[in-house]
Amino acid sequence: MKFLDHLEEWLITFLIGAATLIIFVAVLHRYAAGMAIPGLQDWLLSINLTWAQELTIIMFVWMAKFGAAYGVRTGIHVGVDVLINRLSPKWRGKFVVFGLAAGALFTGIVAWMGASFVWDNGAHYGIYHMLGLPVEDLIEGPTTPDLEWPTWMVYSAIPLGTGLMCFRFLQVMWSFIRTGELPHHDHGHVDGLDDDATEEPAAHAGGQQ
Repeated sequence: MKFLDHLEEWLITFLIGAATLIIFVAVLHRYAAGMAIPGLQDWLLSINLTWAQELTIIMFVWMAKFGAAYGVRTGIHVGVDVLINRLSPKWRGKFVVFGLAAGALFTGIVAWMGASFVWDNGAHYGIYHMLGLPVEDLIEGPTTPDLEWPTWMVYSAIPLGTGLMCFRFLQVMWSFIRTGELPHHDHGHVDGLDDDATEEPAAHAGGQQ
């Protein structure tokens, strides 16, 4: 399970980092190409970056879907729990389990519908074509305007990301049933800051000795 957690975090980090870098390069290229600098302007205009916007949109969509699953696992989604917290522990537990089960059911339905849509939108053709199976009666499916990627590859973020979100709901629900605890994220906490704060006094004390 740790591998899945790390894979989820690495994917989100890569997508947001790469998308930010692509946007920066595209904006810099656009402004620099507008400068009347002999030689440089012609060279910049010969570079085609029209695909950058489309790619970053795709990357942010994938990041959002897997980020939602990450949010369920770490408890960073916003929830209104004023009434739930006023209930007795017995009834509070029942409502929490019901809410998590409802989330798992909803995301499971969306993942199933998304998978069906992706399959009918060209994934059936793409997978069969890759395996060398007959594809005469199958629909190839549309492609994206700039990158000309099969749209089923882009839309795969829905079944994959939402399916992972469904799994996270079930994972949190099972953990709550066993321990009675929900994942909680301290919005005032910065990863690594507490470690640095504790290591610095220790290093200072060691230096005095």
